[in-house]
Amino acid sequence: MRARSRKDDTGTIQSQGCCMRGRRGDRMTINIQEHMAINVCPGPIRPIRQISDYFPRRALGPEGGGRDLREAPARLAPLALAPPAALLGATTPEDGAEVDSYDSDDTTALGMLEFDLLYDQASCTLHCSILRAKGLKPMDFNGLADPYVKLHLLPGACKANKLKTKTQRNTLNPVWNEDLTYSGITDDDITHKVLRISVCDEDKLSHNEFIGEIRVPLRRLKPSQKKHFNICLERQVPLASPSSMSAALRGISCYLKELEQAEQGPGLLEERGRILLSLSYNSRRRGLLVGIVRCAHLAAMDVNGYSDPYVKTYLRPDVDKKSKHKTCVKKKTLNPEFNEDFFYEMELSALATKTLEVTVWDYDIGKSNDFIGGVSLGPGARGEARKHWSDCLQQPDAALERWHTLTSELPPAAGALPSA
Repeated sequence: MRARSRKDDTGTIQSQGCCMRGRRGDRMTINIQEHMAINVCPGPIRPIRQISDYFPRRALGPEGGGRDLREAPARLAPLALAPPAALLGATTPEDGAEVDSYDSDDTTALGMLEFDLLYDQASCTLHCSILRAKGLKPMDFNGLADPYVKLHLLPGACKANKLKTKTQRNTLNPVWNEDLTYSGITDDDITHKVLRISVCDEDKLSHNEFIGEIRVPLRRLKPSQKKHFNICLERQVPLASPSSMSAALRGISCYLKELEQAEQGPGLLEERGRILLSLSYNSRRRGLLVGIVRCAHLAAMDVNGYSDPYVKTYLRPDVDKKSKHKTCVKKKTLNPEFNEDFFYEMELSALATKTLEVTVWDYDIGKSNDFIGGVSLGPGARGEARKHWSDCLQQPDAALERWHTLTSELPPAAGALPSA
């Protein structure tokens, strides 16, 4: 928009719509508002190029051929499509490792994670090798993130089976190369459990932020065969905590949980962790050697999300009440390692009528200790517990180590001594 001007009889320039006057030949001063009104004149608006402009559209002609509906810009070459391996940043896995990946857009908003899983059936361990991530979502103000990886086994208590890598600072393409191991993993776990792998951003000033996750059913693993994964992270909306749920939702949740347990059977016992026991009958010393090796994924009994566990053993029936043994207390852990042995002097023939009761407790100061879980081994036991006891009696002088599931069933004899 330009201001109009005219000359009067004295030769002065009078500008309409402003307060500017000057003589011919004099340099006129123009304020910024007038300057902007006179000189700013937008040019023709040109359309912004669309991404589709770089890819010519084709339609089938009468003879089945293709014809261009839109030509690519003359000064811009079409984009070169990279092979899927380059887009995904995939690396060649080790020999013998099975690859599990899928093609995905390289501009995924959350990023990709590369890792290996190996189930060792002989040692009952699950080895998780967290290798690297690429193209993670920026979480910090500097456009980067401080990522780390968390592992959980579902279903199960979160803190009881959580494993975590180190944090890599200021990067969207972190490299960890860390090995995390779960102990006490049985064939039943491989059939029913799911491994949740979460990538999070560490924030020292506030709470850590969730980036993305991957859930892998363990049934996809084959014993003693490494499986390689290179897949995209997914969004997962976490379930509301019981404290934030309304009364109606909590009621529905409890009802559904009880209904599920009723459908599975009335004798269903809550799983409270695992314990690794060693049994050996020493023919030279004429007695049973019980080894308390370690526990894994124990239930949390304290408000800090951990427990202070210790283990007690009884050999029932205990007429003289001298069969009790107790390990030391391990502070603030859900995966304690004890490596303690107890000896019961007894003839091999007498052990056929005995039952070994193993219970795990949470130590508390000033009040009764909390029962975490227990297992009984003997002729009246079932499944792996009975087989472990039978193999021990049939193979003297052989140390047999087996993992056993701790349940919420409290043995009546052990329940009489909660604070011992």
